[in-house]
Amino acid sequence: MPRRKILSDDAVLEAAYRLIHEEGPEALTFANVGERCGLSPSTLVQRFKSKAELVQATLLRAWDQLDAKTAALDAAMPRSPAGAVKLLVKLSGTYGGIEAFANGLLVLREDLRDPVLRARGAKWKRVLCRALDDRLGAAPHDSGLLMAAAWQGALVWWGFDPRGDVADFVEARLKAFVSAIAARPPKS
Repeated sequence: MPRRKILSDDAVLEAAYRLIHEEGPEALTFANVGERCGLSPSTLVQRFKSKAELVQATLLRAWDQLDAKTAALDAAMPRSPAGAVKLLVKLSGTYGGIEAFANGLLVLREDLRDPVLRARGAKWKRVLCRALDDRLGAAPHDSGLLMAAAWQGALVWWGFDPRGDVADFVEARLKAFVSAIAARPPKS
């Protein structure tokens, strides 16, 4: 196959991201990415310098995409508890089957290891929790964070018994969460 001479970093990083999610972060090598996108490994080394920089660039791009998706859902979903559930269910739809979900957890490991990526995760948490708080109204303090934790927990529990669609499981768990916080008596 003839090698491409020009390919945007965005296209390279998309190929790297697909590779990570299909085969796990350990599969991310200059050779494997080069095979996927048609560039030589040496060209990729010239662009990204090291495997750590390639991983970081790939995952920063993924954070950019998640930020954009979260902002779009925040703008589109109703400002109600049902809207909070819908927002998180829509975010859950990208996890795919159990293998993709498991590889996603390995990607999370990479995010936690790198201080720059960890900071992006913390920033996204604040944005997501604010969007959830806006929809939960008079719910107790930190309800957005609690709902986000319930969401992440539902995803993990689904992973242990991945029968049915992940979005359906998450939706049922989040509706139960919203019912539980709505039933709490007000603080005196």
